[in-house]
Amino acid sequence: MRDLPSTMALRAFEVSARTLSFTEAARELNLTQGAISHQVKNLEAQLGVKLFHRERQRLRLSDDGTAYLPFVREAVDRLRAGAEFLSAREDSGVLTVSVSPNFAAKWLVHRLGDFIAGHPEIDLRISASIDHVDFARNDVDMAVRHGTGDWPDLHITPLAREEIFPVCSPELRQSGPPLARPEDLANHVLLHDLSRNDWPLWFAAAGVEPVDVSRGPQFDQTSMVIDAAVEGQGVALARRVLAARDLIAGRLVRPFDITLPAPYGYYIACPKSTADRPKIALFRDWLVAEAASDMRILENAA
Repeated sequence: MRDLPSTMALRAFEVSARTLSFTEAARELNLTQGAISHQVKNLEAQLGVKLFHRERQRLRLSDDGTAYLPFVREAVDRLRAGAEFLSAREDSGVLTVSVSPNFAAKWLVHRLGDFIAGHPEIDLRISASIDHVDFARNDVDMAVRHGTGDWPDLHITPLAREEIFPVCSPELRQSGPPLARPEDLANHVLLHDLSRNDWPLWFAAAGVEPVDVSRGPQFDQTSMVIDAAVEGQGVALARRVLAARDLIAGRLVRPFDITLPAPYGYYIACPKSTADRPKIALFRDWLVAEAASDMRILENAA
């Protein structure tokens, strides 16, 4: 069975047949005239027929070339249609994004309405998991990861730096026991995130002896800690990114300006080979813009 001709050879023949000029075909395909002539000669050798009559400075299709041309045009048109179909899928279709449950609950989900309304061509799928997705094994396009950003095998875009500080409801600060100095926390319920033990570190940063940090309810999800603070159940140590929405809306306030730097931040990750796909780049740019907007609002309110 004869091998199929190369796509380049077919394109060289199709354009040469349409223009009846190797020079014009070379200009259209951004190749040299010699390269076009070489591709056509190889195709003729492979097929065992002569496709063109070369008459001085012009070309004329042979009978075999005239008979072969409709098949080549159909093949090229179908390949072009296939490429356009795939390109359209890169601009639209399903986009699966992996995020942590806390990030989904406190930062992402409430914002998605605007993105979905503005981009109905994208079928967004949000997958919430505490595990870092394996792009080689999971059907996921991109992820928002909490960490150092040191994943050299992936395309990484910084989303938001992290810092930690106390938060409480406005009602608690106004109506509860005094909350003017860090030492006043001894008279308040402390809310704890089981995944972290930051209260002693924050008290050290504040330069005061730590209060009894063993007391107070404990939660195994950061989002629950923040929600408990919103409900006035005590004072929580919040990560800025996850508390941003409630701070901007006035459901939380910062009783003190003392901030504990955090070693981790949020990063957008995806395979390097797909980083420039339109739907991935579009959602990544939207995430970055949303995070930057939060930062500007919080800094202006400080």
